[in-house]
Amino acid sequence: MSGISLKNISKSYKGTTIFNSINLEIEKGKIHGIIGPNGSGKSVLFKIICGFIFPDSGEISVKGQDIGKSKRFPENTGIIIDRPGYIANKTGYENLKELALINNKISDSQIKSTMEIVGLKSSLTEKVKNYSLGMKQKLAIAQAIMENQQLLILDEPFNALDVDSVKNIRELLLKYKNEGRTILITSHNNEDINILCDHVYRINNENLEQVY
Repeated sequence: MSGISLKNISKSYKGTTIFNSINLEIEKGKIHGIIGPNGSGKSVLFKIICGFIFPDSGEISVKGQDIGKSKRFPENTGIIIDRPGYIANKTGYENLKELALINNKISDSQIKSTMEIVGLKSSLTEKVKNYSLGMKQKLAIAQAIMENQQLLILDEPFNALDVDSVKNIRELLLKYKNEGRTILITSHNNEDINILCDHVYRINNENLEQVY
């Protein structure tokens, strides 16, 4: 069964074509990797799926809902695209608490346990402005998973993580797949793609081709 469907998606920026009538069917409960060189459009593709930007033409459906039409954004989706913005003078926990208040679905203890899962001490009093890049990346992962989101769209989730943290997050994503969640990732590290992905697609010459 398809969790995400892209039909004849085209997108151009300032006269440069990024996608030319691409099609993609993403199966539920699998990890799908999107690869391609810098500037090929991986982040743009994710933003289109998330409803952050609109294609010039074509249709996007996520879990049966037309994104940009019946739904502005896909529901129950955890997202890392670019680097999330945070309130610099608040702690990691305080930032996650602010985000959790939007949907008001999870308890304080669930926020704290999510921080521990990704390798952040929930009791840490350090402000986010003083976080290392790796700590900020863990915070980004925490916000993407803390509400038990069933669709995860993760653009370079392993950036700035140390070896032990990469291993931890890989194991976490495989666990989520086994629970039936659908995951899209990009990574410049072939090992991430090879270990995690059931299917891989390469952006090449304005098109999307399946590698396996």
